[in-house]
Amino acid sequence: MNNELKVYRAKRDLTQGELAKEVGVTRQTINAIETGRYDPSLDLAFKLAEYFDCSVEDLFTRE
Repeated sequence: MNNELKVYRAKRDLTQGELAKEVGVTRQTINAIETGRYDPSLDLAFKLAEYFDCSVEDLFTRE
């Protein structure tokens, strides 16, 4: 799965830790998602999309 999480995070000038705190996960989870080592649960994908006020499809696409 490809994602634009790092781009969206950079637009808001957030660290991985700050974003992690906002959505209730660890910084390592955000890092793993951004580097493609971990695909988020559906619940987490929706939390991230809600936080960035975008659709899940804006953040994540299938390869």
